[in-house]
Amino acid sequence: MVRALEWVDEAAVLRIIDQQLLPGQERYLDLATVDAVVDAIASLAVRGAPALGAVGAFGVAIAMQQGAAEGWDPPRLASEVDRIRLARPTAVNLAWGVNQAATCMSEGVDAVLARAKKVMAEDEAANRLLSKLGADWILERVGKSSVSVVTHCNTGALATTAWGTAYGIIHELYDRGCLTMTYADETRPLLQGARLTSWELTQDGIPHVVEADGAASSTILSGRVDVAIIGADRIAANGDSANKVGSVALALACRRKGIPFIVAAPFSTVDVSTKTGDDIVIEERDPKEVLEFAGVRTTPLTAVGFNPAFDVTPHDLISAIVTERGVVEPEKRPDGLIQLSEQ
Repeated sequence: MVRALEWVDEAAVLRIIDQQLLPGQERYLDLATVDAVVDAIASLAVRGAPALGAVGAFGVAIAMQQGAAEGWDPPRLASEVDRIRLARPTAVNLAWGVNQAATCMSEGVDAVLARAKKVMAEDEAANRLLSKLGADWILERVGKSSVSVVTHCNTGALATTAWGTAYGIIHELYDRGCLTMTYADETRPLLQGARLTSWELTQDGIPHVVEADGAASSTILSGRVDVAIIGADRIAANGDSANKVGSVALALACRRKGIPFIVAAPFSTVDVSTKTGDDIVIEERDPKEVLEFAGVRTTPLTAVGFNPAFDVTPHDLISAIVTERGVVEPEKRPDGLIQLSEQ
């Protein structure tokens, strides 16, 4: 199983796989400065909400190491930690991971590293548990011994510290012999489904096809799939969920077809301080990502790009939210996430 990131003790660096180059090239980057961490996050060399949580935690240790070497005063160190915390606004896990590690800063860098490694280990455990819970719920709800699924963006080991969330459920179904086919949306504008999810599915030997985002609704309405499974970058207290742009189209099609639409994420993605999806800040990326392809302009020179990275699926279109703490059906239990937060 590929890992998106690991801490290399002997070099005191965070090593990540550069996801900008996959699947054509497998290159690793060693992050040893705050600038390198922030650049890796902003460029999507590392991405995926759970992975960003771990990167945020290790980023605090990197900031402390750099600060000690360069003689930063406390305000400068706090400012550099904030740069990591704010590198991408939509995924709550990034700030969550930074905050987890920052609580240990007064105890020294070794304590921060220990907390970051705990964040990483807990994420893998959460992913494996939620995958089992999600697979159980789907098979019981759909009532079939084998299902076909559609998924959007990338939610596997590349997007987490290991195993995956929505992808983890797909993998769990496959391991049980209960998966017929996976439809992987290409996921515009950076083709994270075509480049990354398909690469992971290929590595794991899981049967799949890659489809254009615009084909997903038709795939659902034509009866080719039994369930849609996506991840999340932030889940509001009422169950509204932000995920890669295009996700809400799948939810609308699933509602029309009457099949389940599942959101899978570790509970750290639930932000009970964000009341509804209206309060989620949607990151807008460089318009060039939709105006160009591989650096070549594909639109008129006067065209203006609109490039939101995420959209928000209202909770009433979500059949189930799956975390390691359990499965919540928002329509049946609108306070379910709040109740789970108290566990």
